[in-house]
This record gives sequence, C-alpha cells and structure tokens, in this order.
Amino acid sequence: MLKKLLPLVAIAALFTGCASTETKTSESAPALNNDEYYEVHHDGRINIFYDAGVYKEFLQLGETSYRKTYIGAGPNGETIVYGLTKADKKMKTPIPSIEMVEGRMEGAPEGFYAEIRSEGRIYVFDDWNEVKGFRQVGEAPYRFTQIGAGPEGETVVFVLTKEKKKKQPTDLMKKFDEFYKS
Repeated sequence: MLKKLLPLVAIAALFTGCASTETKTSESAPALNNDEYYEVHHDGRINIFYDAGVYKEFLQLGETSYRKTYIGAGPNGETIVYGLTKADKKMKTPIPSIEMVEGRMEGAPEGFYAEIRSEGRIYVFDDWNEVKGFRQVGEAPYRFTQIGAGPEGETVVFVLTKEKKKKQPTDLMKKFDEFYKS
C-alpha cells in the first residue's frame, strides 16, 4: 500500500511546487507604467513615450537611444516610433505605451498626465479617455488655451473633460509647469 501511495504523494508535491513558483513569478513581474503618455508628431513620424525621461531626452536630441519602429503604421501612413527605456530593451515585458495605443491597457484613472505635441501646440491631458478621443479626431471639444505658454513659446492647450469644462484647470497647469522645471 505504501509503495502505491508514494508516487501519488511525489506527484502532488511536484504540482504544489509548480503552483507556488508561478505565484512568485507573477508577483515579481514589474508593474506597467500607465500614468504617463507622451506623443510628438514631427517629420512624418509619430513618436510615442510612456517615460518622462525618455520623452525629455527626445525633446532635447530629436531621437532616443532605444526605440521600436513601425513603418507606415500611423493613421495616415506615418511611421510610429515608440521610445523605450534601457530596461525595456533587456526585458521581454509589454511596453506600456504600445499596450495603451493598441487598446490592451487604459491610462491610470488617478494621477494620469499626458502631452501630445502637434502643429506647434502642446495638448495637455489628465484623462486617458480624452487622449483616445483626441487621437481619433485630432481636436479637443473642451479646452483651456494659453498662447505662448510652452517652454519654447508654443501654444499650450489644456484638454478638459465635459465635467470640468467650466473650471480653469489649475491643477493640470501646475503639473505642466512643474514638468518643465525639473
């Protein structure tokens, strides 16, 4: 009887060990950064970032050290370039900006910040749904505009939700100012 039971106990222990290993792996997986999103339309390309440091590097140099490029993948045949961090190149995890653009991940419901630079304007967002709408239509129905308020004298358009359309976006304006001071 003991001889018959021993193989069953060994198999049960093997499955238990596998289950605990899977749990540890999923717990140690890095969290995806979905609270930032940046997009720059320039020279027939759409450059997209989820990391402020990589975005700022791009603004200074006009390119990034690490990127993933999709030729002709934009809505009007533009090349889409995703700026990556050094860690993104080493890891095989999903890239947050790609996940967001392709609809597999939403922007964070709280603390979200985004910018889209297009046609000499900087559109600033604090709501992922407004970013998605803007990316589809190219316009923001509710906005607060400041001419010449950008770091290089660009027009800054603070995109508002319908619920916030009657209030000056002071928190978002403060976030924008702090972003360029650092």
